[in-house]
Amino acid sequence: MNNLHRNKILFVGGKGGVGKSTSSAAIAVAFARAGNQTLIVSTDPAHNLGDIFHKKVQHEKTKLEENLWGIEVNPNRESKKYIEGVKDNLQGLVKSKMVEEVHRQIDMASASPGADEAALFDRLISIILEEADHFDKIIFDTAPTGHTIRLLTLPELMSVWIDGMLERRKKINDNYTELLNDGEPVDDPIYEILQKRREKFAAVREIILDDKQTGFIFVLIPERLPILETQQAIKQLDKHHLHIKTLIVNKVLPDHADGAFLQKRRKQEQDYLHQIDQTFPHQQTIKVPLFEEDVADMDKLSIFATHLKQLTKEETHK
Repeated sequence: MNNLHRNKILFVGGKGGVGKSTSSAAIAVAFARAGNQTLIVSTDPAHNLGDIFHKKVQHEKTKLEENLWGIEVNPNRESKKYIEGVKDNLQGLVKSKMVEEVHRQIDMASASPGADEAALFDRLISIILEEADHFDKIIFDTAPTGHTIRLLTLPELMSVWIDGMLERRKKINDNYTELLNDGEPVDDPIYEILQKRREKFAAVREIILDDKQTGFIFVLIPERLPILETQQAIKQLDKHHLHIKTLIVNKVLPDHADGAFLQKRRKQEQDYLHQIDQTFPHQQTIKVPLFEEDVADMDKLSIFATHLKQLTKEETHK
C-alpha cells in the first residue's frame, strides 16, 4: 500500500540529470488536476520550474495553473536573509564596541560549509509551518542526492546542536543567578531565541518523520550509477528514520522504439530494470517511458503526469 495520496508533504530527490524536476512538476500537476490545492517548491540551485512551466517563478508564491502554485527558493538570498536575522537577534545584546567584530565573525561563518543548507532549511521550515494550512499538497523538488540527504537530516543534527547550546546557556544563567543576582532569575534573550528555534526544529522534525504526513520519492533511470546512488541514499536516510517508499524509474525505452541500436540498448536496460526490482523490493516502482521529445511544454508535461496518476489514487500496489 502506498500512502502518497494521503501525504501532505512530498520530497522528490535523485541524481542530477534523471528528470527529477520534471517528475516533481508532473506530480504537482497530477495532484492539482485531481482537485488538490498544490504548492511546488524548488530548492535546487539550478532551478527548472520556470522553464518547465514557461513562467517566471520567484521566492514568493506564483500561480502556475488552476490549483497550482510554485516557489523557487534562492539559496544565496536565503543565506543573506538568514545572516541578517542572526545579526538582528544580537542587537542590544552585544556591547557597541564589539558589534563590528561580532558581525565580522558572523560573516566569516556564513561562508563555512553547511551555512547555505542551514539557511535553506530555515526557509523550508517557514514554508512547511506557514503554508501547510493553505495547501493540500506541498511538493519539494530538491537538489541532487547528496544535498537532499544533508537537507533532510538537518533537523536531527540541528536539534542536537541547539540542545547543547541551551544546556550551556542554562549553566551560565544559573551561575549568574547564584553569584551576581541574589538568586533572582536572569533574563536571557539568547536563551529565548534558541528555545524558539528548538521548538520550530522539533515541530518540523516531527512532521518529516511522520509517514502519514510526509512521503519521499526518488527518481532514477535504468543505468548503473543512478541505481547505486539511489541504493546508497535509501540506506543513509533509513538510518535517520526517513524511508523512501516510492521510486520513479524514468526514461524507460518504449516497446515501439525500433532499430538495431535500440534493441541492444533495450537488452541492457532489461538487465537494469531487473536489478532495480531485485535491489528495491520494499519500494513501489513507477515506470515512465522515454519520450520522443523533451518535456518542454505543458502538453508534454500533462502526458508525463498521466503516468504518475496512480500516486493520487486511494488504492495503489507495487
